[in-house]
Amino acid sequence: MSTGSQKLPLSVCVIAHNEADRIRACLDSVKALATEIVLVYNDCTDGTEVIARDDYGAAIYEESWHGHRDQKNIALSKATQPWVLCIDSDEVVSDELARSIRAFVEANDPAWAGASFPRKVWFLGRWITHGDWYPDYSLRLVRNGKAKWAGSREHDKMDLQGESRKLAGDLLHYSFRDLNHQASKIAYFGDIFVERKAANYGPWHTPPVVFRSFWRFFRAYFLRRGFLDGFPGFYIAFFQAFATFYRYSKIYEAKLQEKEPRT
Repeated sequence: MSTGSQKLPLSVCVIAHNEADRIRACLDSVKALATEIVLVYNDCTDGTEVIARDDYGAAIYEESWHGHRDQKNIALSKATQPWVLCIDSDEVVSDELARSIRAFVEANDPAWAGASFPRKVWFLGRWITHGDWYPDYSLRLVRNGKAKWAGSREHDKMDLQGESRKLAGDLLHYSFRDLNHQASKIAYFGDIFVERKAANYGPWHTPPVVFRSFWRFFRAYFLRRGFLDGFPGFYIAFFQAFATFYRYSKIYEAKLQEKEPRT
């Protein structure tokens, strides 16, 4: 989907585990931009790394799984070009974003150490353009050596030394294969949330948890106009509210377990 023929002084960094069905779309969207593609993979059994190496000339590195944040930092450390674009294997750079990235890197303005752009999710047969999921600006394009992945295990984010600007064009995110795939993430992220929050969480009170969950729905569906995305917009707002309720309910469960007599 990229435009132009001259490759940029740009490394594209990707992490992957068994993404053979999606890795081609991802790499097709950046192959005209990148001088270097770096793939860090773990426990692949479907040939993801072979596709990246043989069909796209990627430099491939096998690593055990260290969590999203640390795995992405490993990939970032392998980049050799002055600029680095970090994307996931289920993401595709749109044509408009490819043009914006090309113009930004070619300008090489010293005022900027990085750039962010909106990420747009394909969900239940449509692009989601409202609610909590959009525009979801993500800082992904950085000067090499000026950034690292930070944040928590479940919500990693780029830590940049310097200023960033916003670019036009969407990063297209094909994040969920189906509803089962999406629902499976509740327990995974709930466990991480409890590990991070339970020890410092004060006394349990039900009303604040109920209000927090209701607020997530109200903000996403009404204030951020999720209703304009039809039923998928309602589903997302409802799901986000339930996920919030579930995470805090797991703290309640953890506190109960602390009080249970040991046998």
